[in-house]
Amino acid sequence: MNDSFLLDGEDIPFTPGQTVMQAAAAAGKYIPHLCWHPDFAAHGSCKLCTVKIGGRFATSCTVRAAAGQEVENRTAELDAKRRTLLQLLFVEGNHFCPSCEKSGDCALQATAYEMGMLTPHFDHFYPDRPVDASHPDVLLEFNRCILCELCVRASRDVDGKNVFALAGRGTQSHLVVNSDTGRLADTDFAVTDRAAAVCPVGVILSKRVGFAVPIGQRTYDRRPISASTSPEGKAGAGIEEAR
Repeated sequence: MNDSFLLDGEDIPFTPGQTVMQAAAAAGKYIPHLCWHPDFAAHGSCKLCTVKIGGRFATSCTVRAAAGQEVENRTAELDAKRRTLLQLLFVEGNHFCPSCEKSGDCALQATAYEMGMLTPHFDHFYPDRPVDASHPDVLLEFNRCILCELCVRASRDVDGKNVFALAGRGTQSHLVVNSDTGRLADTDFAVTDRAAAVCPVGVILSKRVGFAVPIGQRTYDRRPISASTSPEGKAGAGIEEAR
């Protein structure tokens, strides 16, 4: 018989070695997140998955589940903190949802809806980042990057290509392409790579298919992101489902 912990008062089973996030996802329970993906090692950078365990804050994607834990997730306090994190992400990049090809399939947008974020609150940075259209099949819109490193991990760990990396430190951190020219066309990146489909926002875009599925009929138009956690633990699977 599996051990279990309490998530917002509900009993959640887990197997030894699972994190709180993994166990919750396997049980079909939604913990807000952006940088976590069930197929990759936890990154712990976005902090949206922060919960309270025994009254103390912890990132659920990195903390191992333990028998008898009492985990708070969807509380007014935690969701308020998540709204602030989301507001910061929106103003640090250029996220204009009505004109974005990823609208309706974007985890950032869908999570903001889920958290009840109504305004950006903070002043926009309006960064001036390049757009790389050099590749025949893929467009890179760096203005929308949230530094989740999912493309970095997918390209390195699954595709074996190391196409992407983060450069700079602190507020100067940014996504780069690992080629002498910095252009995607000068790499062996392919539209069939895992890295091409893993971006939770609108950075890596397949050309000529941006509006093949009309806005209003897309993944998170049809159901909220909190309902996109499957019992198989594929939380966030809707990110790739629509591609």
